[in-house]
Amino acid sequence: MKPFGLWTGVLLALVGSAAVGAEDEARPAGSRRATYRNPLIDCPGAADPAVLRYEGKYYLYPTLDSTGYDVFVSEDLVNWERRPKCYTDARGGVWAPDVFHHRHGDGRIYLYYTADNPKGGKLIGVAVGDHPLGPFVDQGVLAEDAIDAHLFRDDDGALYLYYVNLRGGFAIVVQPMADPLTKKGQPTVLIRPTEEWEKHGHVTEGPWMLKHNGKYYLMYSGSGADGPHYAIGYATARSPMGPFEKYPGNPIAKQGNGVFGPGHHCVVEGPDGKLWMIYHQKNTEKVDWDRFLAMDPIWFDEQGVLHTRVTRGTDQPAPQRR
Repeated sequence: MKPFGLWTGVLLALVGSAAVGAEDEARPAGSRRATYRNPLIDCPGAADPAVLRYEGKYYLYPTLDSTGYDVFVSEDLVNWERRPKCYTDARGGVWAPDVFHHRHGDGRIYLYYTADNPKGGKLIGVAVGDHPLGPFVDQGVLAEDAIDAHLFRDDDGALYLYYVNLRGGFAIVVQPMADPLTKKGQPTVLIRPTEEWEKHGHVTEGPWMLKHNGKYYLMYSGSGADGPHYAIGYATARSPMGPFEKYPGNPIAKQGNGVFGPGHHCVVEGPDGKLWMIYHQKNTEKVDWDRFLAMDPIWFDEQGVLHTRVTRGTDQPAPQRR
């Protein structure tokens, strides 16, 4: 879930060497640091990140000021340059983007957004552009009383839109898609808040799909995003339509060691060929919307169990080019 109040500025003192600063800009090309430190970017309040890898660069889109989406660009997932907004929406309440490159289709970029519904509540829509920097042009609404869209392309080319149905009590659903703009059939409910760790707010949200060795891993965040109990878990199935079984060791990312409320993530392949989770943390254990972006590795073990670790304020090995 996303903020309703003013962004706070407490994070300025916490921004470490992972943000692009004067020291990095002064370094010769190819000599940027081999470590990173969370917070990832110098942008207090950023949350709900989506990252797209496109033609050798990474494009990061966070929830920020609720009017649209700024874009941050990087070649290594560590050093980021801020660019102007790629999309704005007069309806406001613009949260939790997802960005999909239809490289096996028309080659265009599709931006799935959450915004305020003039009729009340929230809605999910889609906009399209020719480049990750936009501009993106709105193509209309895909779902009402809904947030947190994520489009997944399976190996056979089939497309599935995962999102949160607020009408169903923060249930995560899947909507088959004929193409990035067109729904096909009806949505199916996959998971609801049922576990104790999901019930500090009775929420399952922020879906993200991974596929590994023929198995589907539906990652998601549970509990209230404004509190320290926000965390990340996953459920698995043999079909992108389910049925999904929640991993008994959930959550795999949770508060501890100075980390509060890690959640609402995406996963991207780094320049090292490994998987990296981009997500947000809360700045303190207070119930508020004081958040910042973070990055940490994510991996599968030999048994197919998904693992991650979450860090804050310590130097960590950065993704290295292969």
